[in-house]
Amino acid sequence: MTAATATTTLRLGTRASALATTQSQMVADALTAATGVPVELVRITTEGDRSQAAIAQLGGTGVFVTALRDALLAGDIDLAVHSYKDLPTAPEPGLILAAVPPREDPRDALVARDGLTLGELPPGSRVGTGAPRRVAQLRALGLGLEVVPIRGNVDTRLGRVPGHGGAGDLDAVVLARAGLSRLGRTDVITETLDPLQVLPAPAQGALAVECRTSDARTRELLGRLEDAATRCCVLAERTTLAALEAGCSAPVAAYAEVAEGEDGPELFLRASVTALDGGDAVRGSLSGPLADAAALGRALADDLLDRGAAELMAAAR
Repeated sequence: MTAATATTTLRLGTRASALATTQSQMVADALTAATGVPVELVRITTEGDRSQAAIAQLGGTGVFVTALRDALLAGDIDLAVHSYKDLPTAPEPGLILAAVPPREDPRDALVARDGLTLGELPPGSRVGTGAPRRVAQLRALGLGLEVVPIRGNVDTRLGRVPGHGGAGDLDAVVLARAGLSRLGRTDVITETLDPLQVLPAPAQGALAVECRTSDARTRELLGRLEDAATRCCVLAERTTLAALEAGCSAPVAAYAEVAEGEDGPELFLRASVTALDGGDAVRGSLSGPLADAAALGRALADDLLDRGAAELMAAAR
């Protein structure tokens, strides 16, 4: 690599929302700190950003991704940062997932009026969320909540709760804690939801950094941002999702953690599929070596399918 090549500015493609640009800037800063290479952000509007329709109506997984991938393949940008859970599970020809940086807290967070927790919200309280997974799991808790579908950026969603500068027409909203953390807004959280109550989405809290497969220079640079444990966890979770043949609009949850086992670090993977009305669910867990992340994901998906997961997902469509 010549000196000129080493300092050539990298163009990082990002969605234009505040959260997307914040997490993309985090990646840009980390990349510059690790390599000395300057990085500039290129804002790209995606189909998911242009429409207020529900994600499922827009076609589900990929609506926030396609425009960024098109720009990468066209050579208009050198790398793209995605919220990992937005990516389709199938690989994109010509592109490679060159880095999975360390993961933010993957749990869901409640922002409720008057500082209330989920258990303190009275029956009939209106709780907003845009994810079928959260809708199904909140209903399954049997708290008598009215779950309301919502879209919009973080500030728009927060504004639906009294005291946060908007319409205040809901009693609470549920968001990914990771997004609030990256925006410096954890002070608004009234409860971080235990995964025993609400299991996170596959890859929630993780970022995915893509570049062209043929771009050896960018691939090498991005490799310095890699966090091996995060990649293993997310691989297990998303393999479960893929083996279930489900996308981000399905009521599927999966969460893997690295824990100390008898023979060293192990992956502990949990997953669930919940009926949209909350009336039924299948849940399971497996553990094994980190090197078996994909195999664990497939095995757990097979177990859930054997116990009726496909029927629950079909009913939710």
